[in-house]
Amino acid sequence: MSNPEVALMMLGLFIVLVLLGFPIAFTLLAMGIGFGYYGYYSGSHETIADFLNNNIFYLLNQNTYSVMENPTLVAIPLFLFMGYVVERANIVDRLFFSLYMAARNLPGSLAIAALLTCAVFSTASGIVGAVVTLMGLLAYPAMANAGYNKSFAAGVICAGGTLGILIPPSIMLIVYAAIGNLSPLRLYAAAVFPGLLLAGLYIVYVIVRVWLNPALAPKPDLKDVPPTREIYKDLLISFVPLTVLIFLVLGSILGGLATPAEAAAMGALGGMVLAVLYRSMTWGKLKESVFLTAKATAMVCWLFVGSWTFASVFSYLGGHELISSWVTGMDLTTIQFLILAQLIIFLLGWPLEWSEILIIFVPIFLPLLDHFGVNPYFFAMLVALNLQTSFLTPPMAMSAYYLKGVLKNQIELMEIFRGIMPYLGIVIFTMFLMYVFPGIALWLPDYLFGVYVP
Repeated sequence: MSNPEVALMMLGLFIVLVLLGFPIAFTLLAMGIGFGYYGYYSGSHETIADFLNNNIFYLLNQNTYSVMENPTLVAIPLFLFMGYVVERANIVDRLFFSLYMAARNLPGSLAIAALLTCAVFSTASGIVGAVVTLMGLLAYPAMANAGYNKSFAAGVICAGGTLGILIPPSIMLIVYAAIGNLSPLRLYAAAVFPGLLLAGLYIVYVIVRVWLNPALAPKPDLKDVPPTREIYKDLLISFVPLTVLIFLVLGSILGGLATPAEAAAMGALGGMVLAVLYRSMTWGKLKESVFLTAKATAMVCWLFVGSWTFASVFSYLGGHELISSWVTGMDLTTIQFLILAQLIIFLLGWPLEWSEILIIFVPIFLPLLDHFGVNPYFFAMLVALNLQTSFLTPPMAMSAYYLKGVLKNQIELMEIFRGIMPYLGIVIFTMFLMYVFPGIALWLPDYLFGVYVP
């Protein structure tokens, strides 16, 4: 039955419970089952069998089955496993030192090395928490010992660590493809240039900022610098194998040679081969990688089950129709609609994480894209860029909490917040560039797969 007021109460109660700290996946399930039971209620129930005779339980069963058989989601555990194995292969620390030595003559060389390492490692991992945590243990002490400003160093690590949810192969894009019923291949192609542009702007900002204020990042006194040939040899050893693996995975997807799941399987195998070649694979590390992969995959799957149940009930109660009518009734232009949608997502990034925003709120806007004539892949890239802000926007800036968790008393949370604010501005500027030049997102997928036709 249609009851929009109950649907809005359902949405508001969900936000309140999440802010109170309840687990997201099970809160979605509870809200979906509770309000769904009310929505599908058909009369009095005198026995347990009558009580269970409610369509919400059939809907929950069907949603669970749909998630488990979704071929797109198979890529998630494989990409996660690839990232966890690479993280434990001791490649990242060698890569960071080699990049630092190669960029030692540039302003803010340690920060540039940290950003480049974050971009490469987050591309292989796609796990923001893992990247920020590892770089907090590896790069932050190096920058602190070199006399870098605390806020400046923290901002570099927090911003660099979030690049993994944008630059392919990205788990977030796989989730978006499943939610929006879009091609993951086109999404990956659309994300290449925006991701590289954002990473490049981060590096430009660091160079210009340090050039204007050298006190932020004093040039370290390098006493025992290895010979140039040795530096670049080590860079080749640490950088090339991982980069080749990433390009093989991404290239096979964009070239149509493999599905995301097949490419992810190749990446997982390649990650294990790299770990063996670097003599860093042990039985304990392998078990830990498998455990972490299973834990993260279970979380994502239950998020999908809960969110699809929640969204189905919300729509059944008339929530989607109410919001759609409200937006279309405002008589907005296409640009006004895009700005309104991105502003709402940006504001939601203050209290919520990307997964909640993507799974719950983005589907509200998707049915409106045809009405406003918006390319769904262009809209997806705006959302993907905007979701970077959910990791960088206080008070729920999770990248700041990840970093604070490993640094503990070495830095205050407010110092981290100050450091990430400039990167928040860079993300918004990149979104503006995409508004002005949509080809940043659309040229490559149109070139590879033909012009998109709704």
